[in-house]
Amino acid sequence: MNTPLKRGMVLRHQNHLFIVSDFHERHTGRGRPNVHVALRDLIDGRQVDRTLDELTPVVEAEYTYRQVQYLYHHGDDYIFMDSETFEELKLPGTLIGSFTPFMLEGEAYRVMFVEGRPVRFDAPDTAQLHVALTAGPSHSGVGSSVQKEAELENGLKLQVPLFIKTGDLIRVNTRDGTYSGKEKE
Repeated sequence: MNTPLKRGMVLRHQNHLFIVSDFHERHTGRGRPNVHVALRDLIDGRQVDRTLDELTPVVEAEYTYRQVQYLYHHGDDYIFMDSETFEELKLPGTLIGSFTPFMLEGEAYRVMFVEGRPVRFDAPDTAQLHVALTAGPSHSGVGSSVQKEAELENGLKLQVPLFIKTGDLIRVNTRDGTYSGKEKE
């Protein structure tokens, strides 16, 4: 397949910015193959399917990633500082999505900019948080799947294994808010 596309590529199509999620070639009987492209709109997040013929000519948009440091929350907005220019940057909660409960002041994150405008917040798959409150540790045999409730430093409550104690640093899956492992400090 000889296409000008790559996964993760940012395209401009009909005055919208899209990121290429996936693409594949479909062969039909005698005709030439069609390349189907799965796109995600960078502004509103909706999924769109197009063929390569509909996208032609492919216009790649210039983008950059910048490191930003989370400072504080103000209303529906989250305030960051650009790590290079030290300018304050205001991102709406809708851009950050379901990652908001895992944000810690002073932590560094990546933001995609297109034409100087932030369009995508790269949320890590896991977050490291301290256990603020849980029942004392206990050991109930090897390979036990029994769990207990714990409250984390950000107020999130989740189920953790019995050996976890207050003050432990754990990994939490940011997609579904579940325990993902214990970290060493």
